[in-house]
Amino acid sequence: MIYASGRSRFRRLPRRVRLGIDWLATVAVAVLVVLGIKAWVVNPYRIPSASMEPTLHCARPTSGCLADGSDRVLANRFIYHFRRPHRGEIVVFDAPPQACGTGGTFAKRLIGLPGDRLRERDGRWWVNGKLLDDSYVEAGRRDHGSAFFEVPRGGYFFMGDNRSSSCDSRTWGPVPRSSLIGPVIATYWPLGRISVNTPGPAGAAILAGLCVLVVSVGLLLRRRRVSA
Repeated sequence: MIYASGRSRFRRLPRRVRLGIDWLATVAVAVLVVLGIKAWVVNPYRIPSASMEPTLHCARPTSGCLADGSDRVLANRFIYHFRRPHRGEIVVFDAPPQACGTGGTFAKRLIGLPGDRLRERDGRWWVNGKLLDDSYVEAGRRDHGSAFFEVPRGGYFFMGDNRSSSCDSRTWGPVPRSSLIGPVIATYWPLGRISVNTPGPAGAAILAGLCVLVVSVGLLLRRRRVSA
């Protein structure tokens, strides 16, 4: 807040000029906060394809999409600096240039960790000899193939939940650790799809943090009174 007092360096400026400076400073702080959050904390992403249906929706009329609008998700950009990726997480990562012919930033489910031996038999997967619990995959979306993969050291194996319509590590191989951006922690749009992907107290904390962030940015941007 800028005051037109004897101590104010702007006391001799017209009120409209002081108000403009106040607005510029507020917007600059808000932009810096948002950019800092995007760069180091969380970043939003849109789901463009049907490879993660029905867990994450994409928009019709794209083939296989179930919704009229694509899901928007938030990825945690810093957590992998403190812990290893976990099997079963939906992860945002930079795909290899040859992936699906174009490369780019993908969101898939992490199935294989470094050193894992993966085997598919008629659409069901075994990890190191144990049947993978992939109940999130609908029966009609399995590919019913058979294959064997060994994940190299430092590599991570990803697949889409829509197995029959997903271009993933089965085609272009594992992803190096350096290409992992972070796990999806929440769906924030559309409103009817809002959810937190981290269960328990941690999920509640993430949701509370998002609410605090929205309120804080709103307070930074609200019109503030300037004394005459």
